[in-house]
Amino acid sequence: MSAYNSSSPAFCPPLLLPFCLLNRTDRLVVRRSEARDRPTFIDLFASPEVGANIGGAQKRDDLDRTMPELPGQRPGLFVVELDSVMIGMITLEPRDDKRSGPYLSGAFELGYLFLPSAWGHGHAAKTCAALLARFAEAQRTTPVVLYTQSANERSMRLAVKLGFTEIERFEAYGAEQWFGRWTLL
Repeated sequence: MSAYNSSSPAFCPPLLLPFCLLNRTDRLVVRRSEARDRPTFIDLFASPEVGANIGGAQKRDDLDRTMPELPGQRPGLFVVELDSVMIGMITLEPRDDKRSGPYLSGAFELGYLFLPSAWGHGHAAKTCAALLARFAEAQRTTPVVLYTQSANERSMRLAVKLGFTEIERFEAYGAEQWFGRWTLL
């Protein structure tokens, strides 16, 4: 399959297919986004707490006007739900070489955003660890990288807990950024 069709049940990058087929960890479910997730996507991107280390919260009215009815439909983006309610999202997708910061050829980039109410319960650690484990089973030689603001202490702790090691720090978006590479534990 050369293109991804977001309306297809097979909407999953080939490297992530094993994860897409087995996507439960205890009470957490990792799945494709659905129309019912739209209000939570808006809450996520409008949250001042979430936006504090990613360039700021977006205006709720703008999000409501511009967000598709079925948000998050791209390969490598997964919704995390707890007890049938979306609490965040994780991404694992090819690193765009046009973005700011260091670039590692062929790398996939891990990203995560969770609602503040979900912080501190281990949900991000559990779902990201499961995604990385599945990714490693499918593609052991593909590097995985992570970028976060150095000031984002929660994200920095999660990166280390997941097994990312610092490669370098750099300035972008008006703040110091941390760049790490995942090492199989």
